[in-house]
Amino acid sequence: MSLKIIVLAKQVPDTRNVGKDAMKEDGTINRAALPAIFNPEDLNALEQALRLKDAYPETTVTLLTMGPGRAAEIIREGLYRGADGGYLLTDRAFAGADTLATSYALATAIKKIGDYDIIIGGRQAIDGDTAQVGPQVAEKLGLTQVTYAEEILNVDEKNRSITVKRHIDGGVETVEGPLPIVITVNGSAAPCRPRNAKLVMKYKRALGAQEKVPAPACHPEGVSALPYPELYEKRPYLNIPEWSVADVNSHNAVCPVRRQKSKRFRTSCSRQRKARR
Repeated sequence: MSLKIIVLAKQVPDTRNVGKDAMKEDGTINRAALPAIFNPEDLNALEQALRLKDAYPETTVTLLTMGPGRAAEIIREGLYRGADGGYLLTDRAFAGADTLATSYALATAIKKIGDYDIIIGGRQAIDGDTAQVGPQVAEKLGLTQVTYAEEILNVDEKNRSITVKRHIDGGVETVEGPLPIVITVNGSAAPCRPRNAKLVMKYKRALGAQEKVPAPACHPEGVSALPYPELYEKRPYLNIPEWSVADVNSHNAVCPVRRQKSKRFRTSCSRQRKARR
């Protein structure tokens, strides 16, 4: 049996190392002052996906993340641990997206990817703590969802179903759901495996388009500033795909209230986003 798994992952500021410059005057996180890391619970989700790949060798694991060009590091980290590929949603139009806009953009990207059996991600991101994006993606795709998952126990190919152990107050619960399905994973699930040295060597030069520095017009040697540019033609797997708003037909992936011209409505939308943080 082979499965098509999409892992939703996010690059977040490391809120565990907060200094005096961690917050801006408007009360939002100063992302430039904090190191960027792989969201911890998304790593737990990646491990569950990789365990399914171990159990069913024909399975493919694809990462999907949304952020600026530097968020391609999340795709590389997934490749180092055993993922097969990934996509970066990156566009200035996505800046400041709340959970409504983020889930809409992710859902349109998933539709573009097309073939999937399991969509899995962390319960929540440490920079927002909303736990809303996973369930909202499931709602927009019209899929069953299992939240607070601790472990994926079994996949039944014949009945196209999956059995998941999930954490509830006072104990655990075992549930079964049909494929395709959306699963969000707790931080108390098994930690993600470390990087594989062979995979690090294979993918260490994987780059997104924004990370590939173009040759300066006045370069003294007249060569590209990108090390080993020929590699990206010989080894296509080193090219991390980047999708814009237009690529995923996500032109309305903004807060609906923010689209209003009224200043009062824009302020209201801003307050809603701050409250959710």
